[in-house]
Amino acid sequence: MAHIYATQKGIMIVDSNKAERSTQKKKIALSFGSEKFEEKTNVFHDRDIFLEDYKEMHRSFKIYVYPHKKDDPFANVLLPVKTEPGGNYASESYFKKALMKSHFITNDPTEADLFFMPFSIASLRHDRRVGVGGIKDFVRDYVQNIIHKYPYWNRTDGADHFYVACHSIGRSAMDKAPDVKFNAIQVVCSSSYFLSGYIAHKDACLPQIWPRKENLPKLVSSNRRKLAFFAGAANSALRRNLVETWKNDSEIFVHHGRLKTPYADELLGSKFCLHVKGFEVNTARIGDSLYYGCVPVIIADHYDLPFADVLNWKSFSVVVTTLDIPLLKKILKSMVNSGEYLMLQRNVLKVRKHFQWHSPPLELDSFYMVMYELWLRRSSIPILLGDS
Repeated sequence: MAHIYATQKGIMIVDSNKAERSTQKKKIALSFGSEKFEEKTNVFHDRDIFLEDYKEMHRSFKIYVYPHKKDDPFANVLLPVKTEPGGNYASESYFKKALMKSHFITNDPTEADLFFMPFSIASLRHDRRVGVGGIKDFVRDYVQNIIHKYPYWNRTDGADHFYVACHSIGRSAMDKAPDVKFNAIQVVCSSSYFLSGYIAHKDACLPQIWPRKENLPKLVSSNRRKLAFFAGAANSALRRNLVETWKNDSEIFVHHGRLKTPYADELLGSKFCLHVKGFEVNTARIGDSLYYGCVPVIIADHYDLPFADVLNWKSFSVVVTTLDIPLLKKILKSMVNSGEYLMLQRNVLKVRKHFQWHSPPLELDSFYMVMYELWLRRSSIPILLGDS
């Protein structure tokens, strides 16, 4: 069986045999009471399939990067950063820097499974020649240039091409390049399937992770005396609702504005850490929570979560709808009382290695997990219908 997606010039068929095998296993598990628990405790949807595919990815996956010279006028946008990436949108730079030094790169386009367009949305934002207002034109011109200079885009209408962006402006940056938006693979942090510019299964979520160089903190769950914690700007109706509902509570601590205590201490001292949609569905709070061993509670409807093709989010997080904000304490305390919290927290420690960047990358870290998401999408087969 295959999934079929419409593109502007035809249809795209995505091979899904392995996904079907995994889905069948999950359906069987749901039929038996004992296996329901097993399904929820397993951090992978299907660990065996993942590890088999992961090994094959390492062996055979190849990516061609459109070449740019060091003296290119926009080398700062097209080449990897020379320094260690930092800041809220570092994931974009970490990925490109790791990819360019990896064994996945091929200089022979005929070997390539996918083609990488290496422009950096984060760098374009800060380039005075372009700026926020000129990004759409830059991307349009860049795509037109590779279409005319190389034969590869036209073979698939861009279905085997991809770009990576972490800032939310990356989504609107494709407005003047509709073939990129609807055909190419978009690896983006702002992965909301409620928005028309993001297509789940074709596109993929890039985890937004604040870079940390220190060793993983030592974790003791018994020291987590607070039930839940949130800190952040009240920049959405959802966050304002959260603050208003729980601002005076003694077990759920919500803060807007500057914290008086270290952020890390609050994460280490809480059982659950709230990820609440702000301007976008994504923030770095999920990565923060996992790093400090706090079970993430995700309150962001329509968020296509990172690595959801591989990881079973039910096994290490709590996903609630925005309507459940008044019920948060009841939901979370029931998990503590039933012992489910301890299972979730154990699994947090198992998966947090997948939500970290390293230079150079380490096996199964964020770089290799994103590569795996791309590898899953390499089997997209475009069929162009022509102009008739």
